[in-house]
Amino acid sequence: MASALSSRLLPLGLCFIVLFNGCFAQLERSQQQKQSRLRGRSDCQIDRISAREPNRVLQSEAGVSEFWVSDENDELDCAGVEVARHTINTKGLFLPFYANAPELVYVVRGSGIQGSAFPGCPETFESSSEGAGRGKEQFLDRHQKVFRYKEGDILALPAGAVHWTYNDGDTQIVLIVLRDTSNVANQLDRNFRKFFLAGNPQSQQVGYGQPEREHAGGSGGWGKQKLHEQESSNIFNGFDDQILQEVFKVEFNIVNQLKGQKDNRGFIVRADNFDVLIPEKQEYQRSSPRNGIEENICSTELRANIADPDRADVYNPRGGRLSSLNGHKLPILNWLQLSAEKGVLYKNAVLAPNYNLNSHSIIYVTSGNSRLQIVRNDGTAVFDGFVQQGQLIVVPQNFAVVKKAGEQGCEWVAFKTNDNAITTQLAGRFSFLRALPEEVVANSYEISREQAKELKYNRQEGVVLSPTSGSTRQKGMNALLNVLFS
Repeated sequence: MASALSSRLLPLGLCFIVLFNGCFAQLERSQQQKQSRLRGRSDCQIDRISAREPNRVLQSEAGVSEFWVSDENDELDCAGVEVARHTINTKGLFLPFYANAPELVYVVRGSGIQGSAFPGCPETFESSSEGAGRGKEQFLDRHQKVFRYKEGDILALPAGAVHWTYNDGDTQIVLIVLRDTSNVANQLDRNFRKFFLAGNPQSQQVGYGQPEREHAGGSGGWGKQKLHEQESSNIFNGFDDQILQEVFKVEFNIVNQLKGQKDNRGFIVRADNFDVLIPEKQEYQRSSPRNGIEENICSTELRANIADPDRADVYNPRGGRLSSLNGHKLPILNWLQLSAEKGVLYKNAVLAPNYNLNSHSIIYVTSGNSRLQIVRNDGTAVFDGFVQQGQLIVVPQNFAVVKKAGEQGCEWVAFKTNDNAITTQLAGRFSFLRALPEEVVANSYEISREQAKELKYNRQEGVVLSPTSGSTRQKGMNALLNVLFS
């Protein structure tokens, strides 16, 4: 009997061993992927952070692309990211491309059509019309799915997949794009490379002047500027004409068009005749438990809205709101290892002092302005000033930051370099002070027990703090800010 029982338990034990090893291996792979952001990282010493305007612009036939060109060892380079802003005019088509690093896109303004093609996925969309004189339906085109997006949406663009977008609306589309060049998907180096599959993207630079490859001012430790945006032909231009004719079975004149050597429209072109089948009603992805289906790359959601007030994670009717989008809400972000946050502060409201536990935060102000203070580990303020609409600023991992909206309020989107970014509060109902005994607070700051109690409990709000008058509550808040940021 013991032998029979052992024979039954042995396979079960083996299953547990395999399951444990599989889970451990998966966890280990996840850790390796997250640690891969450190690959090739130089020793960054952030002495100063700037609120930046884009410093390079490329003009196309139907739009404009602007870039925040980083310097070696500045905060963008140290965060391992690049940022761009695309303005697409009505009937503008952003030509198909693939990239060596994932991109996370926030739709600042407008609405349009997005298409993404993944290798090995089926062509599930079919465009059809009536056959001439026969009354029978004929299928004219088959392609992978496309979807609509609108203002406030986040679009996830995995590396290696082919992406395009089209503006079929009546207003311009404005997109702010984060490129994660330190992602594990980018195995060559930390430079962003976009591979266009059509056109001749030799766009003309206008407006901001030609940035030099060698940046002057070596005393600040900022060396070469990174200029890797493609300004040349599409990838088919490098192949032999006869080979292209053979593999596509087309005439030479089509091969010439494929190469796009005489195309001077840039990479955002005007497409007046554009008719793509799109389902009329599309529901936006809401928070739901994982079931494995959404994580299939062929059927996964690539879009979620982050600006809808109904979906706010934190809401203060006197202060504003915060909405987060991470891998739990949009599973594709687990693959990209990125997340996002949308913030709205009302007039003079404050976002409680905090730091990002496991990610950098790249903030783009979409409207209004706010005063920011950013403090590094030695207590030095590396930024203290106002960030205006259209400007970008980086808050490095673990650097403490406090934000107070101006007279017009402030709205922003923050891209974070972790699919489950965690923020730790330094003030408010969820701060570390609430977790400490009063005795620890009093002795740490050399204050009385009564003052320690004020620091802990005067502010009952959690993350978004409403503006207050010169009351005792405000004095308690000022005391904390003096301790943290003086």
